[in-house]
Amino acid sequence: MSEGDFGSGDAGGATADRRRLRSLRTRAALSAAAVDLILERGLAAVGVDAIADRADVTRRTFSRYFAGKEDAALDFARADGERINAALRRRPDDEPLLTSYRAAVHAWLTDPDRPAEHSRPAPRALLALVPEEPALFAAYARVRADEQTESVRILAARLGVDPGADPRPGIVVEAGAGVLGTVLYQWARGTGTGPRDLAERVESAFDALLEESLLARRPAGCPAATSSTTGDADQERRTT
Repeated sequence: MSEGDFGSGDAGGATADRRRLRSLRTRAALSAAAVDLILERGLAAVGVDAIADRADVTRRTFSRYFAGKEDAALDFARADGERINAALRRRPDDEPLLTSYRAAVHAWLTDPDRPAEHSRPAPRALLALVPEEPALFAAYARVRADEQTESVRILAARLGVDPGADPRPGIVVEAGAGVLGTVLYQWARGTGTGPRDLAERVESAFDALLEESLLARRPAGCPAATSSTTGDADQERRTT
């Protein structure tokens, strides 16, 4: 291969990088415009055209990135979920599942170089509106479901099990995501002071979940578990 071939390849790679960067900037601009307009005017008063205008792009461009205004406004939540899953993939294979999920959430919340998107003032204010706006609530539920489905796949792959047949990955993700979701809503609508405060609240909530699990007793007449999940749960209690 000639030097000219190398130069051509490098130029092509640089062009592709510039396109990706422009695409990321456009997506971020649309999402920020959606959040700001909804906070300024209310969800019902904001249309896709207004979001596109605020971001200085066409409606057609908007449609290449998002299905609707709610998806655009909640893109920060999808980005946060992707970061949690990226951290989850890096956890040790021999670590208890709930420990891994908890550690992934903690890594996301305490990243010194890139604070969680939820912790910025505008996304936090929008998150506080989610329970009050059915369309936003439905869109947020879809985002959470997508990211949690991926979390289950990651944990199931680690165990080498079918997530449709083995309940352990799903149980762990539902529990961990439930802790995070509950605290996020309370923090967004309360008096939380910033990313560190949010991280501390999440850690306390995970502690509360584990304390409740240790206090739980099998109801009278309920047979003892005999599946492989028993050992995994015992290990979780010992090491978390």
